[in-house]
Amino acid sequence: MTSTLDVTAYLDSLLGTASIPDYSNALNGLQFENDGTITKAAASVDFSSRVVNLAIEQKADFLILHHGMFWNGLKPVTGSVYSRMRALIENNIAVYSSHLPLDKHAEFGNNVLLSKVLGVEPSGEFAQVKGLAIGLTGEADIATSVLVERSKDFARKHGGGAVATGFSDNRVTRRWAMCTGAGASSETLEEAHTLGVDTLIVGEGPHHTAVQADELGIVVIYAGHYATETLGVAALARHVGEKFGIEWTMISAPTGL
Repeated sequence: MTSTLDVTAYLDSLLGTASIPDYSNALNGLQFENDGTITKAAASVDFSSRVVNLAIEQKADFLILHHGMFWNGLKPVTGSVYSRMRALIENNIAVYSSHLPLDKHAEFGNNVLLSKVLGVEPSGEFAQVKGLAIGLTGEADIATSVLVERSKDFARKHGGGAVATGFSDNRVTRRWAMCTGAGASSETLEEAHTLGVDTLIVGEGPHHTAVQADELGIVVIYAGHYATETLGVAALARHVGEKFGIEWTMISAPTGL
């Protein structure tokens, strides 16, 4: 049998969980214990009743998440909150979550894996969050339209869609930056502009970022918050399965965003 605490200690060390600051609701690491053993790992982006029920159906007892159990803050343990916790206990499911440590990880991170999917090579850091660079940047010589189409194809495979701000047919991306999830903000756009970035790839962002990007001469590709954050948790679950000799699965639960 595989020990839950052995797996979580290994992941904490691998991801540098203790040394990476994050939002208070992230609570990175083991969030919910089981009886102490694991037979099957499952990965998903968000914690929800749908995800818990699918984990139960797939007989997983170790759930790896990007947005953990407490992402929306403190809630009374009533209604759906109680139902989810009861289901975890009754089905012996432990929950492990990793947010910023997973976003920035050099091997299993959302950003580095997305750059590989899109066929661009990172050469530097980007997107300062809590004093740390979460995203990536790099040089390229690729038609922006090709990058957009690759993003759309990737997003479709994960139950979403990608959109981009306007650009000319013959536009070429020379320097790109990337920050998965809610990566478009006034701050990341200004940082991109300072770095000479012409194309910014993110999960999502507010409407005003499209206006600001146009003013700065930057094309923003919004490839989907959910889609861009499926890669890290899936890679971690696969790695845990291979490292500890247990089954693993990816639970698909697209949000449409």
